[in-house]
This record gives sequence, structure tokens and C-alpha cells, in this order.
Amino acid sequence: MLEIKDLHVSVEGKEILKGVSLRLENGKVHALMGPNGSGKSTLANTLMGHPKYEITEGKIVLDGEDITDLGPDERAKKGLFLSFQYPSEISGVTIPNFLRTALNSITGEKISVRDFKKLLEEKMTLLSMKKEYTDRYLNEGFSGGEKKKAEILQLLVLNPAIALLDETDSGLDIDALKVVAQGVNEFMAKDKSVLIITHYKRILEYINPDKMFIMVEGKIKLEGKGDLVDHLEEKGYGWIEDQ
Repeated sequence: MLEIKDLHVSVEGKEILKGVSLRLENGKVHALMGPNGSGKSTLANTLMGHPKYEITEGKIVLDGEDITDLGPDERAKKGLFLSFQYPSEISGVTIPNFLRTALNSITGEKISVRDFKKLLEEKMTLLSMKKEYTDRYLNEGFSGGEKKKAEILQLLVLNPAIALLDETDSGLDIDALKVVAQGVNEFMAKDKSVLIITHYKRILEYINPDKMFIMVEGKIKLEGKGDLVDHLEEKGYGWIEDQ
């Protein structure tokens, strides 16, 4: 379980998160929605330990352990994963080399080239990714949809406990959206937890959330079940203030 307790976060002296509290439970898909600038991506980056985001108050607790002051690499080894809204291009590093190195670092064991190749091919097949991807540098020259598929490939190979997906659905056509959703659904299990950060209902039609959080102006203004998205789609964020 990941628990966020009264989290206040500032960027360059400006407070963005103003007392966020929520829990991500095992075996459940959580969705976070809110208008532009409400602090959704700030929350994701803060949970992953980005040094740009200063925690001025509050705690981040993972399975009872306070991880507020841990670095990104330590958080990753404890089971946190962040799929970026804008994945970076890394020239000179192929996808297999990147993923095998990351997997070895997280597990503390060296997977053989043979076993890793089998694992990678299995996950790529699930995401309808062509074998030619393995010859390309990470995200270099990739389309938006290819980058998002590569992020989900990382999710499936690294197999973390908690996945934070920051607008993974943005810029995807309907076919790519279905593939990404299939990957997330494949990842889910009783000992896993997912937080989907999104602006749109459409990905939630393929990945059914168990719980929803609505963030407005740096605060969680409303919590509810998955069907909360239907009210939001119909009435907009102004309805939240009325509630």
C-alpha cells in the first residue's frame, strides 16, 4: 500500500500541492483526474522522487515505511514505477540494453541474455510491437504512440508493485490506446496497484478504475468509485465545487 499523508509540495518557491492525502491499495486501479495545472503531474513526479519538487510538509509511506527522503533509484527498487507523460529520447542505448540493465539493478540479480530475450519477446508480442524495435535506441525517432507503448513495455518487463501512469493515453489513436490498456490490464494482479492520471474518460472505458480521485488547485476535492467519471464527463469540474 502507498499512503500519501498531507503532502505539501513547492516548485521554485511556489506551492503546487496543498495538503494531498490519498491511499493506493493493492489489487486496485485508481484514477486521478483534474483540470490543467491542478497538480496531477506534480504529484506523480513527487512520488517518484524528482529533485525539482520540494516536499515542505507531509509524508509518503510505502508498506509502512517512510520513503519521503529516498532518491528515485531507491524508490524504484522498492517497487515504484512512473510512466512519463513526455518520455525522453536516449540516443545510443537500445531498448534491450536499457531494460536488462534496469531489471538487473532492481532485482539485484543478473538475468541471462537468453532468459531476458524470451521475457522481452513475450511482452513485446503482448503489445503488438515488432521485433525491429529491439534494434532501435530508446524512444529515438519514435512516434507518440510508440513512446507510450515503450513505457508500457518497461512496466511489464520491470514488473513493479505500484505503477504511476502520467497521461499515458495522451496522443494515442484508438488502436494504440487499446494496446496500452491491454498491457495495463495484463500487469494488474492482487499484489499490484495502479494510479492512472488522465484528462479523459476514454482510457477508463478499457481499464475500469476501482476508485477515483478528483484534484483541483492542488487538493483532492472529491473521492468516489469508478462511476464518478460519468458524472464528471457530463457536468464538468464546476460540479465538483458544488459538491
